[in-house]
Amino acid sequence: MSRSTTHSSDRHGTPRTPRTPHTPDPPETSRAPNAPDAPDADHGPDGSGARPGEDSRTAVTVFVALGANLVIALAKAVGGIFAGSPALLSEAAHSVADSLNEVFLLASLKRSKRAPDDQHPFGYGKERYFWALLAAVGIFVMGGCFSFFQGAEALSAGSSEDRSGYLVGLAVLGVALIAEGSSLVRALVQVRGHARETGRGMVTELRRGDDPTLRTVLAEDSTACLGVVFALLGMWLHMVTGQVVYEATASFLIGALLVYVAYRLARESRGQLIGEAIDPVQRRELRRFLETQPEIDTVTTLLTMRLGNDSTLVAARIDLNPGRDSEEVEEVLVRVKAAMAELWPHADQIFLDVTDASARDRAKARADRQALEEAVAAVEREDGGA
Repeated sequence: MSRSTTHSSDRHGTPRTPRTPHTPDPPETSRAPNAPDAPDADHGPDGSGARPGEDSRTAVTVFVALGANLVIALAKAVGGIFAGSPALLSEAAHSVADSLNEVFLLASLKRSKRAPDDQHPFGYGKERYFWALLAAVGIFVMGGCFSFFQGAEALSAGSSEDRSGYLVGLAVLGVALIAEGSSLVRALVQVRGHARETGRGMVTELRRGDDPTLRTVLAEDSTACLGVVFALLGMWLHMVTGQVVYEATASFLIGALLVYVAYRLARESRGQLIGEAIDPVQRRELRRFLETQPEIDTVTTLLTMRLGNDSTLVAARIDLNPGRDSEEVEEVLVRVKAAMAELWPHADQIFLDVTDASARDRAKARADRQALEEAVAAVEREDGGA
C-alpha cells in the first residue's frame, strides 16, 4: 500500500534545517500546537535554541562598537594627516569601514525580524547573512585595499619626520587601543554568556556560533586591536630609525589582516546564504528522536537548513509501521511534530513525508546514519582538541 502525505508545521523551533527539493507541496498546512509544558522553551536537548533578549544584547554590542569606531576614525584621520603617518591613515580607513559595517549589521537585526509574506514565505532570517556579506566586502574594499594603497604611497613618497607628529599619532593610537579593547571585551562577554548557555567551551562557541552579526563585530574588534598594535609598532620604529619602511610595512600588515578577515567572513556568509544544514550533533538528535518514535519504522531522509538565527526548516521522509489508516497517520504526524516543536523551538518549518521505504531506501538510510555519526565524531574530536 502506497502512503504519501506531506504535512507542515508553521512557526515552531529547532536548530536550523534545509528544504527538501523532492518533498511535494503539502495538501494541508497546519500550525503545530505549542507544547504546553516544554522543559525549556528556549533550548533543545543540545543546548541550542532561541535566547530571549539575545538580539537586544547584540544590538547593544553593535552600538558600542559603532560609537567607539566613529570617535576613533575621526581621531585617527586628524592624527594621520597631522603626523603624515601612512599607518595611522590606514587605521583611520579601517575604523571608517568598521563604522559603515556596524550600520549594515544594525540594519540586519531589524530587517531579519520581518514577518513572512507571499514573496518570502519562510521569513527574512537570511537578511543577517546578506548584510554580514556586505560588511565583509566593506572590510575588504575600504579597509584592506586602502591600507595597501597607503603602504605603497609611503614607500614611493616618504613621510614627515616631525617628531611632534609622531607623538600625536602614538597618543591617538594609544587611546584607540583602549577604546577598541573595551568594545572587544563587550563582545567577548556576550560570546562567553552564550557559550555558557549552550554548554560549549569559549573556543568552540567562537568557531561555531550561529549569529553572523555578533561574529562580525567580534572579528572587527579583534582585527582593530591587532591593527592598532601594528600601527603603533610601525610608527615607533619609524620615529626611532627614521625609516619609513616600517610604517609602510605596518600598513601592508593591516591590509593583509583585513583582507583575510573579510575572506573568512564572506565565506561563512556565502555558505549560509546558499543554504547550510544545522550542526551535525543537532541533526543526529533529530534523527534519533524520529527513529525512537514507536510508529516510525525507518527515517529514509532527513534534510535541514538554516533559515535565520531563530528559524529552521526540517524535512524528513519517514516510513510508518504498517496497518494504519489515514486518520491514524494524521494523528501520528501531529503528535510527532508537536513533540519536535517542544524540544526544538527553532524548528518553525517541519515537513514530514510518509512513504513506503524500499530496500534501497533502507540501505541509504543506514549509510546516511553512519555518515552522520562520523561527522559528529569529527566535530567532537575538533572540539576536544580546542
